[in-house]
Amino acid sequence: MSGTAAEVLALLRDWDAADDPQPLVVATSGSTGRPKRVVLSRAALRASADATHARLGGPGQWVLTVPPTWVAGLQVLYRSARAGTQPVVGTAADLPAALAATTGPRRYTSLVPTQLVRLLHDTADTRDPGGAAALAGFDAVLVGGGPLRPEVRAEAERAGVRVVQTYGTSETCGGCVYDGVPLDGVGLKVGADGQVMVAGPVLFEGYEGEPERTATVLRDGWFATADLGEIDDDGRLRVTGRLDDVVISGGVKVPPLAVEQMLAQHPWVLEVGVVGTPDVEWGERVTAVVRAAPGVARPEPAALRDLVVPRSWAPWGFIEVAEPLPALPNGKPDRRALAQLARGR
Repeated sequence: MSGTAAEVLALLRDWDAADDPQPLVVATSGSTGRPKRVVLSRAALRASADATHARLGGPGQWVLTVPPTWVAGLQVLYRSARAGTQPVVGTAADLPAALAATTGPRRYTSLVPTQLVRLLHDTADTRDPGGAAALAGFDAVLVGGGPLRPEVRAEAERAGVRVVQTYGTSETCGGCVYDGVPLDGVGLKVGADGQVMVAGPVLFEGYEGEPERTATVLRDGWFATADLGEIDDDGRLRVTGRLDDVVISGGVKVPPLAVEQMLAQHPWVLEVGVVGTPDVEWGERVTAVVRAAPGVARPEPAALRDLVVPRSWAPWGFIEVAEPLPALPNGKPDRRALAQLARGR
């Protein structure tokens, strides 16, 4: 898939109406690893789009704030094609204007967590006073592509925003689990290795031209996501990390995402990224790069370390930065840039 939002939308409308169309191919690199070309059938995209509208309360008009070639942007446009509505193309920065341009009885948008955080805190700093109000004008704001801190969600909800936290990948046609609960028809389980597994009609057909790579992740109808997670007694999924994203310090495997979630409990921590920095004795030392919340006194390192359990996961050092933490184009933490930042201080 390539092209502008208008070009992609026109393609999708023709593709949805065709008798027997070829599958679409979405290029993605994920957060790690070499690029992939994900093959998505019309049946899979239809299942995803229709299940999304059913979960949200019905079809509506969408505002596109992410690139149309990402699976999240592709889905915003395809849901519009399925609903017979005209999406509004904008950016998170001009969300009030985009919302004002909508005319549908139900209005939706899709953001990555970084966009939500910056909208809320731009509002707090009066740089964009209409951001939170615009968010509250949507019937649902989907937030996916990375971890959403509970306090950020709570802040949004206090502002009247209906947040729906999504989980999924390009291989599952984007978000297939909403607020921890799989969409209708989607199967969800955690394997013996703690890996999140997904099944159902939303799954991709494979990686274009890579049957061996496909076989490593599609197993008896289940897609192995490489994400680690837990399913609670209510059947809700909680993602805890990545199989391929660990810091090994003194032989201890430390999951950065889990440590970030624990550190984020402190009011001083506005954004945090955890990485490993080289160390002769330990191999890597766990280091936290923190963007501090304005007006909150910096705590002693011991107070932050006390938040981390087990203690062997606690960071050795805390680096404070004033600027937003580096992120990939899809809004996920750019751990390579974070590591460079940590090593350069």
